[in-house]
Amino acid sequence: MGGPVRSGRPGAGAGGAVRRGVPAGLLVPALVGVAFLLLPLVGVLARTDWPSLLHHLTTPQVTQALRLSLVVSGWALLLSLLMGVPLAWLLARVPFPGKALVRSLVLLPMVLPPTVGGVALLLAFGRRGVLGPWLESTFGLTLPFHTAGAVVAAAFVAMPFLVISLEGALAGLRPSLEETAASLGAGPLRVFATVTLPLLAPALAAGAALTWARALGEFGATITFAGNLPGATQTLPLQVYLLLQDSPEAATSVSLLLLVIAMAVLVALRGRWTGGAVREARATPPQGAAAPADPAGFADLGAPEEGPTLEKPPIRPGAGVGAGPAPAPAAEESDLRAELTGYTRFPLTAPAGTTIAVVGPNGAGKTTLLRALLGLTPRAHAEVLLGGRDVTRLPTHRREVAWVPQDGALFPHLSALANTAYGLRARGVPRAEARRQAREWLTRLGVGELAGRRPAQLSGGQAQRVALARALAARPRLLLLDEPLAALDQTTRARVRHTLRRHLAGFGGVCLIVTHDPVEAVSLADRVLVLEGGEAVQDAPPAEVTRHPRSPWVARMLGGNAWEGTAGPDGAVELAGGGLLTTAPGEATPPGPGAPVLAVIAPEAVSLHLARPEGSPRNVWAGTVRELTAVGSRLRVLVTSPEVPALVAEITPAAAADLGLTDGTRVWTAVKATEVTVVGL
Repeated sequence: MGGPVRSGRPGAGAGGAVRRGVPAGLLVPALVGVAFLLLPLVGVLARTDWPSLLHHLTTPQVTQALRLSLVVSGWALLLSLLMGVPLAWLLARVPFPGKALVRSLVLLPMVLPPTVGGVALLLAFGRRGVLGPWLESTFGLTLPFHTAGAVVAAAFVAMPFLVISLEGALAGLRPSLEETAASLGAGPLRVFATVTLPLLAPALAAGAALTWARALGEFGATITFAGNLPGATQTLPLQVYLLLQDSPEAATSVSLLLLVIAMAVLVALRGRWTGGAVREARATPPQGAAAPADPAGFADLGAPEEGPTLEKPPIRPGAGVGAGPAPAPAAEESDLRAELTGYTRFPLTAPAGTTIAVVGPNGAGKTTLLRALLGLTPRAHAEVLLGGRDVTRLPTHRREVAWVPQDGALFPHLSALANTAYGLRARGVPRAEARRQAREWLTRLGVGELAGRRPAQLSGGQAQRVALARALAARPRLLLLDEPLAALDQTTRARVRHTLRRHLAGFGGVCLIVTHDPVEAVSLADRVLVLEGGEAVQDAPPAEVTRHPRSPWVARMLGGNAWEGTAGPDGAVELAGGGLLTTAPGEATPPGPGAPVLAVIAPEAVSLHLARPEGSPRNVWAGTVRELTAVGSRLRVLVTSPEVPALVAEITPAAAADLGLTDGTRVWTAVKATEVTVVGL
């Protein structure tokens, strides 16, 4: 293999990637392949009788065949659309037995010799075929040697191109777009017409163009099944076949016409139909992108929050940001009663106006809980009553439950205003009134100036506020937010959190917020629901969860050290990994000996020393510094010890400098017995 062949262009410009050299061992056969495909086309161009080209193309036989080809290919395209679009949707979205076999049947005409396809059609729809006699006796329809037969033959070989194009595009669409549309009140047909189909438009156009071009050039199946009758089944490819025997120059001219049509279709498809909205629908909106100078009007919000607070701060009901009236409550204030079974297994109740933060480790069942309430997952089932109304057996679009998934799921083909009005329109609100209310909600959430922008033109924070406005505008009884702020930068997250807290204060339904952020959990919610393994391990106000977490994961999420163990004598805790932790009597009744417990130690309660500390009785262990992390104006120090689990201490940078702490420094850790909180599990 020879050395690499360098392109003449040294680079792709500022910010672009430098073009790599192409190995000659790959370049040479690739060029041979191009020549192999190009030479036949060059042959057509070279052998064309250019002075007689117009004459050849305007003879009665050719014009008649051209008109018939356009008629046949047009009807074949229509037939393919009527059957192919539902078939592509079925293959992409519905699991069913024999799906692989059905997909193979769709692909079969693409690999089957056309003449064999014609024979198969003849045996199926011919006068002595399986369905031919019934079609003729019932409908008076005879397909062989008729124009209808040419249409059937063309559709048989061309429809797979449409199905494949659409199936791939459907598989690439984010399901959350259609699911969110359903949660906003849109029925299945409305979702397909207003969300799915517009996003599929590029792929549909590409598939339709390929299908039409293939039908226009069909030869083998047509001549075998429908014959070669002038004016009835003699299409342009069949005309070329006849001209080759009597007038090769005319055959070359007609071949050139078909070649130009095919190339025109391919050139039109290049980069124009195969990208666009489908790619846009797969991607999430840009997160943290630069936005116009404070279009949301956050100048009056003050500094962002800096850490968890024990109580949800009091908020003046109806207070909002920007112009417009205070947010209205849900259409009918509703309490929530749900009994969950399957992967998630617990009852859930909440009065109207309650906001619940749902927390837990990955795989705990948080998103499954939301999807079960929507009726969108087979993993869990929820018996749901909203305001005393049983919605368990209702489809998603009739439950009055709005959902904001983590990525926001804004419809990329609609403006921010049209996105926000979508739920209102789905519920029958007139267009003008829906747009008026949508504009009010966008203004309330500080993005009214962005009403005309598409989602791709919004920053992450702006997109999340539009998604929230869309959900609130639909006036649901139950609002489900799945990590709505997770993808935002810290500054934007604080601003959006501030806005969200204000508007949830005026929401008359029940709201569930899935989050991994302790600030969101304690600042937005009236209750914190802790899930682990699909079960609820704690459901309490934020202050109670902060003081007495019943889950090691939650204790660590809140920044504390959490050690599991069993209650020992005199209030001591026998740690699961070995070791003994001394505690002081607390206000609550201590668990009995042998009971499983969780010992929680705040990082600021851990002191570090270079020598073993003396003095009052305390928990003291030798350890090694393994990591130092800056958190605000303090340092968090991870210390490992052979005696107890890893321990996190929080100290000032000055104290760390005095101790000379680095990775690997040997230290002593000390925790007073009064600083240990023991919670029964």
